[in-house]
Amino acid sequence: MKQRIARCMVIFLLGVDVVMSQELQLGPPQDRAFTAELDATTQHYVLMLPEPWDPGGEHHLLIALHGHGSDRWQYIRQERGECRGARDMAARHGMIFVSPDYRGNSWMGPAAEADLVQIIEDLRAEFTIGKVFLAGGSMGGTSVLSFTALHPDLIAGVSAQNPVANLIGYAGYAPGVKAIEERYGGTAAEVPLEYKRRSAEYWPEVFTMPVAMTTGGRDTVVPPESALRLAKVLEVLQRQVLVIHRPETGHETNYEDTCAALEFVLETALGAGGD
Repeated sequence: MKQRIARCMVIFLLGVDVVMSQELQLGPPQDRAFTAELDATTQHYVLMLPEPWDPGGEHHLLIALHGHGSDRWQYIRQERGECRGARDMAARHGMIFVSPDYRGNSWMGPAAEADLVQIIEDLRAEFTIGKVFLAGGSMGGTSVLSFTALHPDLIAGVSAQNPVANLIGYAGYAPGVKAIEERYGGTAAEVPLEYKRRSAEYWPEVFTMPVAMTTGGRDTVVPPESALRLAKVLEVLQRQVLVIHRPETGHETNYEDTCAALEFVLETALGAGGD
């Protein structure tokens, strides 16, 4: 695992040089509304196109999922490491960048799941999309793993920062626990199968795509144990997995580790050229 981390940090440093030298960027954010097929409500996501934009070319898609208490603008506007890192990696690789509301504090409940499937389908109908990647932190990182466990056929790679991989028994963040109960339709004791369906640790066999996770040893909001257990199983299954675990950090991932995690996923899925 240490070798993987060291290798990924080298990849990251090379990636920074490319970003700085080419000055790649994303275009202005487009705030978009759509009618959810699930319940006919109006939902939103923000889209940023790579510049220069080639309307006739194929582009890969990076979808970033916000954390609890935030919305679609977190990954668009915030300068924290997880958000800026995701934007910069999308720019470097010439990717379409999307940040959805996915029903607020949803923890990838059924409504959020349906919306994200629809967003992917709609974007494929509008643009020539190559592969689809997911990134997110905290609730977003958890949702990245949950959605991929539910729809592995839609996703080519995932980068989850400080995620929960097993929602059964999760008690680290009281507002999150309450939101999960509301969106899942009850407690884990009342609807255990719903919690199991959305807990990536129970479905390691479907994670055939590259997976990167970042965790903090002092994280009490989302303790790292479930993510680390999932990573160990994926390694036993000889899957392409990277864990960057910082024993001294809490519930956060810095810019460097965010970029390194995404670079590992993108390079592994797309090849050394990243396209």
